[in-house]
Amino acid sequence: MARIYNFSAGPAVLPEEVLREAAEEMLDYKGCGMSVMEMSHRSKVYETIIKEAEADLRELMNIPDNYKVLFLQGGASQQFAMIPMNLMKNKVADYIVTGQWAKKAYQEAAKYGKANKIASSEDETFSYIPDCSDLPVSEDADYVYICENNTIYGTKFKELPNTKGKTLVADVSSCFLSEPVDVSKYGIIYGGVQKNIGPAGVVIVIIREDLITEDVLPGTPTILQYKIHADNDSLYNTPPAYGIYICGKVFKWLKKQGGLEAMKVHNEEKAAILYDFLDSSKLFKGTVRKEDRSLMNVPFITGNDDLDAKFVKEAKEAGLENLKGHRSVGGMRASIYNAMPREGVVKLVEFMKKFEEENC
Repeated sequence: MARIYNFSAGPAVLPEEVLREAAEEMLDYKGCGMSVMEMSHRSKVYETIIKEAEADLRELMNIPDNYKVLFLQGGASQQFAMIPMNLMKNKVADYIVTGQWAKKAYQEAAKYGKANKIASSEDETFSYIPDCSDLPVSEDADYVYICENNTIYGTKFKELPNTKGKTLVADVSSCFLSEPVDVSKYGIIYGGVQKNIGPAGVVIVIIREDLITEDVLPGTPTILQYKIHADNDSLYNTPPAYGIYICGKVFKWLKKQGGLEAMKVHNEEKAAILYDFLDSSKLFKGTVRKEDRSLMNVPFITGNDDLDAKFVKEAKEAGLENLKGHRSVGGMRASIYNAMPREGVVKLVEFMKKFEEENC
């Protein structure tokens, strides 16, 4: 069976080259006689895999030496608790709520201290990014939190908020490695890998060393302390070993593509094909303010629920899968991550044009 074009928001499309390589190594990784899925995370062979993965990620993102890279479990959602548990020294944190995941993080933080919602776009169904140039940042805030790219609603911070000197914490799950970033602007930059980097089960946390301390909230479980994982090089407990191995392969694939500068160009070109059509379409309409559009997640609607459902069904029959919008907003959403080829977006637009002709 031929591979379809997979527009899923996550778990999502992976580079075919990586999948083929992993398939070839499934039974015997580089002559060791076993699969990475079976080997001890304490073995020399696995030590090389995880260290190479970290080195390649550091190179791709130009991560400064005073930041630790942690490969953890529990997804981005576990970080919603782990961040306040480790960072809330004054028990105060400011949240910019621009979507479901930032809202969940804000609600979780409120269990551990005073969480302040200093900006939000909920008034217009999270269809824009609020002006963050002069926010009422709390004087005693331990950090300011954002979700940088909103998977469900298709918005993206094009400029980081002015945190007025406070530590910036960012969930970048759905834009991870899609373009260059200046890691030094963040205290923590983290994301689940299942959208743009690897299979579900791994979350990567890049954290500035001064934020890694034993001074955590009372009752914080050992396994939810950054210091424990940093001191043990992400091997305190059995890590999501196979997932990290695939991430490592994707890092090498990204380097081969020309790194994050090249990915940015590639992603801008793909997104432009789809957005240009949406802007000229008589039937389909994008749902996000133009200046805040994501390169990774593109939500759109026809304005008619029955027509939306018909589109999703017929697109699936045409080999364009997972275009149904998130259950909380409906409509359609095309997630066009790094591994989605340009040709997939072209095929989608061709199908949309045909559907428009037949249904307008």
